[in-house]
Formats: sequence, C-alpha cells, structure tokens
Amino acid sequence: MKNAVGREIPDELLERFGKRAFAGSLERSEETYKKAAPVVRNYMDPGKSKLVGSVREALEKCGIRDGMVLSFHHHFRDGDKVVNMVMREVDRMGIKDITICASSLGAAHDPVADLIEKGTVTGIQTSGVRSRIGEMISRGRLKNPAVIRSHGGRVRAIEEGDVHIDIAFIGAPVSDEYGNASALGGKSDCGVLSYSMVDAEYADKVVVITDCLKPFPNLPASISMTHVDYVLEVDSIGNPAGIVSNVIRLTKDARELMMAEYCAEVMRLSPYFKEGFSFQTGGGGASLAVNMMLRPILKEKGITMSFAIGGITKPMCELLEDGFVRTIVDAQCFDAASIESLRNNPRHFEISTSEYANPMNKGAYVNKLDFVILGALEIDTDFNVNVTTGSDGILRGAPGGHPDTAAGAKCAIIIAPLMRGRIATVCDRVTTVVTPGENVDILVTDYGIAINPRRKDLVEVYRDSGLPIVPIEKLRDIAYSIIGTPEAIRFKDRVVAMIEARDGSVIDVVREIDDFRFCETS
Repeated sequence: MKNAVGREIPDELLERFGKRAFAGSLERSEETYKKAAPVVRNYMDPGKSKLVGSVREALEKCGIRDGMVLSFHHHFRDGDKVVNMVMREVDRMGIKDITICASSLGAAHDPVADLIEKGTVTGIQTSGVRSRIGEMISRGRLKNPAVIRSHGGRVRAIEEGDVHIDIAFIGAPVSDEYGNASALGGKSDCGVLSYSMVDAEYADKVVVITDCLKPFPNLPASISMTHVDYVLEVDSIGNPAGIVSNVIRLTKDARELMMAEYCAEVMRLSPYFKEGFSFQTGGGGASLAVNMMLRPILKEKGITMSFAIGGITKPMCELLEDGFVRTIVDAQCFDAASIESLRNNPRHFEISTSEYANPMNKGAYVNKLDFVILGALEIDTDFNVNVTTGSDGILRGAPGGHPDTAAGAKCAIIIAPLMRGRIATVCDRVTTVVTPGENVDILVTDYGIAINPRRKDLVEVYRDSGLPIVPIEKLRDIAYSIIGTPEAIRFKDRVVAMIEARDGSVIDVVREIDDFRFCETS
C-alpha cells in the first residue's frame, strides 16, 4: 500500500510486525495508551550489594540468554566503549540472536558488524546507524529488518511497549555503589544522560557501568538507584574527546556563511522573531553559523530567547552566558564547552529525551519551539527530507531529533547546499523519507530560498522581502542543469530497514542495495 507520503509499504511487513502505514503527523493525536511496565526485583535486604566485578558477572546475574534485547546510549558518540565492552563478552559466552536497541550507533561500534555476520546480533533498533553497521544492514546481512526511529519515537516505542528492553547498560561518568549515576564529576564527563533515562525506567534489568565510583550518595543523580540492579566499575567507559562529531563544526566557508546570513534574515523577518522566542539549531557548519549571525540582530532589537534546546554546542552556551538566552534545556552535549556550561551555569538544565521530544506524552519541549534549523542529505519537491541514506543508498545517517523538532516547531527551516560535489540535494524524490514535507516550512540553499506552498502565511510574509525566494522546483532544475538528472539507485526487493514515523507508523522502508551499483532512470 502507499502511505501518506506516497511510499509503498509491503502489506506483509506491516502484518508481520504489527505496524500501520504512515497516515500523517497528527493521525494519533487523539489516542491514549497505557505505559508498559518493567519487571521489578526488590532490594528489601539492606545488606545486599549491587556491585559486580565484571561484565560477565553482570550478564550472568541479569540472566542473559539467546533472543534478548540489550540497550545502550550514545552520549559518548565516537568515544563510546560500553557497547563493544558488553557485546564482546556476550559473544564470548556464545549467546545468539541479540537485538541491540541503542539511541544511536556509529563508527565506534564497528566491531558489532562482525557480530552481525556471526549471528550474535540479529536485530538493530536505533535512532542512527553509520559506518560498518550501516553497510552490513544495507547489504542484507542483518537477519531481521532494522528499525530506525527518531529520538522522540524511540522513547515512545519503549514507553508504549513496541520494544521491551531485557537489560539496559548505562555508561555513567559517575556513580555510587547503589546506582545513583550522573554525567558530571568524573574523568569521562559527557554532560547529560538523557537518552538512558527511559531505558533505566522501563528495562527489566539495569546495569550502570562507570569509571568513577564515588561514595554514597552521589547527588544530584540523573539515574536513580531505584532503577538500578547492578553497578560495575571499569577502567574506562569512553573518551570524551569522541563526543565532538565531525559534523559539529564552525565554518569559514563563504557558501555556508552566505546560507547562514539568509537563514538569520528569514528568522528576523518572520512573525515568530520576537521577545521570548525559542530556538534549536543543528550541528552543521551553516547551522552553527546562524547563532553568530543572530547575535547582532538580538542585540539591535533588544530581544532575548526564552529557551534553546537540543544538542548543545559552544555558540549557544555563549549566547546564554551573554544574556541572549534565558535558559538552555539539554538532551545531548556536542562539545566540551557545553559540558562545562552544564557544570557551571545554573540556567543550563539536563532534561530527559521524553521531555525533549516524545510525541505521545503530555507535552514535550519540541511542541514549544518557534524555530528549528536542520540539515538534509536530500529534500524533494514535496519538501520531504532524507537524513538517513546516502547518495549510494547505504544507511549512514540518523533521524535524531529531526522529525521531532520539525513536527513541533512553528517554523522548521532546512539549510543545505544545492549540491554536494556531483550530487543534487534538491531532487524529484528523496531516496528515503525521514521527515515528511508537511512539517518542513522553508528551505535555504546557496542558490535561493524556497517556501513550502502549504505555508501560505509565510509565502505572504516573504513576498516583498528582497530575499531570493524561488519555487523549490526551480532549485531542482538548477541543480539538474549543472550536474544532470541523477541516476536511480538499484535496490533488491528485500526490506532491510523500516523507518518509523514518530507515532510508530512506517513512513518508509530501506531495501537491500544491489551490489552498490546504479542503473539508468526508466
């Protein structure tokens, strides 16, 4: 069947996994559901210790067996050591058919690809997948279709019971012997533990792994001892230097700075740019540059942002320090400066990912956003956005909070170059729909700005703005005139991954790549 964004979703896939096809971002807005419940093992004996001496002991005490679901968080990003540490021991124990439910997986977790080959890992559920794991999935080596969710969608899936976690492993920079864990005060600080909060609350068993054991009680705690079964101290849980991703960067590129100027002007002229507006920006060079461009505008108009959210970086922390932002609410630190800000600034707060972006709780921060600035690998003429599959069709990206913030914000702005090398960013049809066009309002490129015609109010706002406003079809035509009409990627029939919308419906599928070759467009 075809869903609301025109993607064909196999009926047998929906039936097999009990899914529904995407029918629109607000399709489930009036639904209610009861939260899932974990198994609770009491600790009535006050003399009982939670400390274990090894990963193997933790696994044995948690009753590890074939077919379980193990969860992890990715606050250390490419510096993480916990996933490999645990999965190496799982493999040594001869355990098979494990599903990894991680908030994201990256290059640091390449060894998991070997476990997919061996059958140790047969399922992946994540908000992001890159490097060798993405290639293994795209080649059809994973036994079961991977499930790709947004950050808010992952929380919803756990709370709703779409995925049940048997054992959660939480890499914590600091913990006491009873499991009160936090992300500040150790030798491997990562700032927040937002992604792991839902895992701690809903998993049957919870293991905190730390490289800094402090005296009881370790307060304030991001993860409460009331959710923790075992605590393991190791030499190192991760390298904080790996938190800084290669997509988190400041720019001196003239093209990116021009796009940032356009974007700042788009914001300035919009009806939402007023005292107390709220804001989130991505980590790309042009997106981060918008923070710099906004500073003089804020100063000139005497405007202060009410709050900023999302993955936080140094430029936003500097706006907080200088009084241009009243409050930062943080679900992920993207650099050392944001960790330091959390440590020292009383107006910089840690929040859970449910508070950040869960579409089916009683209200998330994304619902109060005025502006969000996001990137794109591809955007089509219906304003659908792909941030997951590359130009070769291989899984190498992450929805992250992209669909969540686009759905919640009053004005969702995509900022991206018209072309990357010989690849058109603006195209007839994106390879994979991750964020539906109904939630995308404006596209800013180096060749012009397109307003989603669904937003007739914004079309009028910018009609006489002096900005280079053009139809998105014209941007596509410019790109194609320079690089030619792109060739279609050849896929096999087998579905290797499902892209879930925030509400759990299937917005698109990823099929097995056909020997990484291309074919002529029919």
